[in-house]
Amino acid sequence: MRVPTISDVDAIAAMGDPAARNRAITACYHELSAALAPIVGGGANWCTFATWASRQAGQTIRGEDLRQSFEDHLRGSTELITTLGLIARAVAGSAVRDVETFIRRMSGALDLDAAFARASDAVARGNRKVFEEIAREFARFLETVARDESYDEARVVAFCGALRDGDPPDGQRHLRDAFATYARARFETDAVRRAQMLFRANLLVGLHEQTRLQPEIAEAITTTLGEPAELRRRLRAIVLPGVWSTIVNGLAGLFRRRPPLDPLLDRLVAEVTLALRRVVTAALMTLHMPRGVVLRLGQDLTGTYPPSLATIADAELQALLARIDPTPNSLRESGAIDWADFNDRIHYIAELFRTRHEDASLFDAP
Repeated sequence: MRVPTISDVDAIAAMGDPAARNRAITACYHELSAALAPIVGGGANWCTFATWASRQAGQTIRGEDLRQSFEDHLRGSTELITTLGLIARAVAGSAVRDVETFIRRMSGALDLDAAFARASDAVARGNRKVFEEIAREFARFLETVARDESYDEARVVAFCGALRDGDPPDGQRHLRDAFATYARARFETDAVRRAQMLFRANLLVGLHEQTRLQPEIAEAITTTLGEPAELRRRLRAIVLPGVWSTIVNGLAGLFRRRPPLDPLLDRLVAEVTLALRRVVTAALMTLHMPRGVVLRLGQDLTGTYPPSLATIADAELQALLARIDPTPNSLRESGAIDWADFNDRIHYIAELFRTRHEDASLFDAP
């Protein structure tokens, strides 16, 4: 297994094609993870988890199955079916009487590709932003401090000195603390203490990463299908095909009144917009792990803590968990209700890192 260099990271980050770049990012995280494993020991490192998160991001970046998921969601929406029934009763001969045909026509008329492209672009930008900063520091760590045969405080201080003061998103204090902890963990002889130090370092990198990603995550989840007025116009053209849509719009303009169907169309616009958000959110809140394991990030994690992390004795780790884990030493309420909510997200990530810390399958090739 090759060890990625700083130049490798820079070259990957500079790639223009988002899908190809994502594949290279995922592969590089896997190589960094494998290179770090025998050095820091004690279980998974942050790059180990980043491998699978980046692999999942790739599905959203490529827009895989999003259109089909959107149509399937509409078919199962009782709210949408109810609204279409009201429209059908209000407009004799309306095209909405055949729900399946209407959904297909609506899916074709709406600018879904543009909406998915906006979500894809936000995820791709976040994927690159985190990689070009954090993967570069891991590569620098492997090229410098990780080569020491004994703990060298001065070398660690020099390495961390290149990281900016302050909290994220602009400061790199969490990264500084994380790499100092990775460096000390290398030479910790007690396996339990080493595992807890590694878990703490992973969490610190995760805190920095998730703070930096907040704008892109929120942007991806809140992507829209366009302006409501334009959506209403497109939907009216489906509900009242042909000349009738033109006549209704013309009369409404003449008398300066909203067309009588518009309140129902507004309701339809709201339901279609909600469907889009739920489909994009579901894509972001699904994590395909090694060997066929699929995690739904809105559901509580299952499993147990490994013995090395069952009882937290590391004082600094205790203090860190007290900040981000509202249900200490329990997987209760670990599911993230809103992935755009930082506190929800970091709680889930902390439990994921802890429960899967000793999962050897995470080192499989993605």
